[in-house]
Amino acid sequence: MSSSVIEFLLLAAIALFVGWRLYVTLGEDNGPPEGRSRTPSPSVPDAGSEASRSAEGGERPHFTGPAAAGLEAIFGADPAFNPREFLFGARSAYDMIVTAYGLGDREKLRPLLDDDVYEAWDVAITERDSAGEEGMQLLRLRKAEIAEASLDETGMARVTVEFESELGDGERTTRAHELWTFKRLTSSSDPNWLLDDVDTAS
Repeated sequence: MSSSVIEFLLLAAIALFVGWRLYVTLGEDNGPPEGRSRTPSPSVPDAGSEASRSAEGGERPHFTGPAAAGLEAIFGADPAFNPREFLFGARSAYDMIVTAYGLGDREKLRPLLDDDVYEAWDVAITERDSAGEEGMQLLRLRKAEIAEASLDETGMARVTVEFESELGDGERTTRAHELWTFKRLTSSSDPNWLLDDVDTAS
């Protein structure tokens, strides 16, 4: 047998061995295995789970910002309280309330507002309708940040959110900068917060 034939067979055997090793290591398919990705998606820690684990382990989560002391107090009364989840809910509530108020939808407003706020807005809707004016709708929510938080002796938690938004009625656009305060009794089994007060931010 000539040396060239022997050299060809040797190279073929090496190529076959390398191909077999690649097959074993990578597998046959071109996509990720069922239920598993070869490139894991980045995950964001769940603040609620962290708070629960901290409470079970006797450690308190660390709150920062101007409302830190109030948030600490609320968490102490209700370990399920999660500022990040609260802010997400507050943004949704802002959208729903502004939309319902703009449409004069009292049925949707009633369960979202404290009695005093509802009564004042009910009067405002009546006056607006009598004047033939159109209600404003939310065009863009530019900012939503927790500004203040407190817990009183009755266990009533209050959290104030600073909102900046753009509102419009189809003809004109205006910018709103307000402080909305939501309240909830921490001992209540009802997880919903009510809009307790609205002030113009400076």
